[in-house]
Amino acid sequence: MFPSGAFSAIAAAILGGGDELKGNLHLEEFIRNVPDFPEKGIQFKDITPLVGNSDALETAVKALSGPFNGAGIDVVVAIEARGYLLGAPVAMELGTGLVPVRKVGRLPWHTYRVDYALEYGSEALEMHRDALKEGARALLVDDVLATGGTMQATAKLVEQCGGSVAGMAVLIELAALRGRDRLTDYDLHSLIVF
Repeated sequence: MFPSGAFSAIAAAILGGGDELKGNLHLEEFIRNVPDFPEKGIQFKDITPLVGNSDALETAVKALSGPFNGAGIDVVVAIEARGYLLGAPVAMELGTGLVPVRKVGRLPWHTYRVDYALEYGSEALEMHRDALKEGARALLVDDVLATGGTMQATAKLVEQCGGSVAGMAVLIELAALRGRDRLTDYDLHSLIVF
């Protein structure tokens, strides 16, 4: 976890100064802990207070997109469902389109599918087969990095579609679950580490 005030210093460095931080916000203060959700023993990190605050949301979007400005990102790939809340404004900030990654059966066209393990079960994700142009450089965006399974599955989907993963950006990283260890081949940026 970042020491008090460290996030603001990091965000200021990414943004190129402190003026854009809207009063020197500490984004971790906008994350609500919900015990035993979605099941007993899980400490859920609720981002709805953050996305419900325009200054916090703007700060998060600029900090998520900042490391990738000028990096030749062709598309943002956002992961269902909370990843969409951050992915769409990040795509707008970077001047790209958005590709949704969804749970099985929710996309209306031909898809690729990847199965993966969660910290509390298993899941599968899908992406439209024609979602990316060959060689497209994708930035993957999600709210939380836990075990890394969701992000790793999404990277596989991007690669199946003929794209490449240019980077990954998450609002929250749960360091104890060591998801970063599964993603060492990628440029991964997280804003808040718990």
